[in-house]
Amino acid sequence: MSPRLLRWGMNLWPPFRGAGIRVTHIADDWTEARVELRQGLLNRNFVGTHYGGSLFSMTDPFYALMLMHRLGERYLVWDQAASIDFVAPGRGKVSARFLLAPERIKEIESRAATGDKVLPQFDAEVKDEAGALVARVRKTLYVRLKPRYRPR
Repeated sequence: MSPRLLRWGMNLWPPFRGAGIRVTHIADDWTEARVELRQGLLNRNFVGTHYGGSLFSMTDPFYALMLMHRLGERYLVWDQAASIDFVAPGRGKVSARFLLAPERIKEIESRAATGDKVLPQFDAEVKDEAGALVARVRKTLYVRLKPRYRPR
C-alpha cells in the first residue's frame, strides 16, 4: 500500500473521521507522518478542551505503521505499550509529527537479526497552533523476525 493510499484511507476511517483526526502527510519513504486534530463539539471534554482519548488516538498507529513498512514483510511489528502525559489543556487545532530516522531503523534491524524480540521506544509530542506542548506520548513497539526468517 502506498503512503498516499494509506493517508486517504485513514482520513475516511470512522474512528479518525469521527474524532476529527486528519492525517495530513505520510512521506513516500515512510520516515515521517503528520496528523492534526481540530477541536469541535464532538471531541471536547466537559471543561471545553480536547478529549484526552482523541489526543491519544491521533498518535496511536503511526510509529508501528511506519516501521512495518520500512522493515518489510520479514518482521512482526506490534504496539506493545504506550503512555501519555497531558502537559497542558489542548484547545483549537493540535498536531503531531512522527519521525523515523534511517539510523534508528538500521539499529532495530541489527538488534532483531538474532531472532530475539526488540522493544524500541518512540516519543511524539502533541502541540497547539502556537507550538506549545499539549501532550507527550511514548510508544513501545514489539519487533521480531517472523519465525521462518529467524536464525536457527
